[in-house]
Amino acid sequence: MKNITDSFISGEHWSSAGSFEFNTDILATNPINLSVVLGVLIFFGKGVLNDLLDKRKQRILSTIRNSEELRRGAIEQLERARVRLRKVEIEADEYRTNGYSEIEREKVNLINATCNSLERLENYKNETLFFEKQRAINQVRQKVLQQALQKAIGTLNSCLNSELHFRTISANIDILGSVKEITD
Repeated sequence: MKNITDSFISGEHWSSAGSFEFNTDILATNPINLSVVLGVLIFFGKGVLNDLLDKRKQRILSTIRNSEELRRGAIEQLERARVRLRKVEIEADEYRTNGYSEIEREKVNLINATCNSLERLENYKNETLFFEKQRAINQVRQKVLQQALQKAIGTLNSCLNSELHFRTISANIDILGSVKEITD
């Protein structure tokens, strides 16, 4: 350090007593300038730097507190969502179970209704067949009776001559006359 101060005080640089000169030796003056600037900065800037650091510290702490509160809120929301999810899952299981039992009930009801419908249709079919069979039998009977009557009339017409016809009519008239006398 003596060399540095000697360079400022030495006679070479201060040859005339009333003159002022700058020391242009960078290696000799730079560390001194830097130490003076740093000293001034530390002395005067210490308060400002402390204030800036304190404010930054408070912002960081505030951000951490906010983050913690947000985290707690998110955890609470997550727990509420989990509880709701469990409730929804339970309800979904109940709906699924009820839905399956309802489907089974509907299936059984549909099967029963279909069986009843098939039974009614079978009964209607049997009744229709019975009526159609009776109608066919009645039609056959009528045709047979009609043919028998036509055959009997034909046989009677061929067997009866006019004399036999007159005797039959006279006998019938006598029978009717005797019935009339009995009723009077």
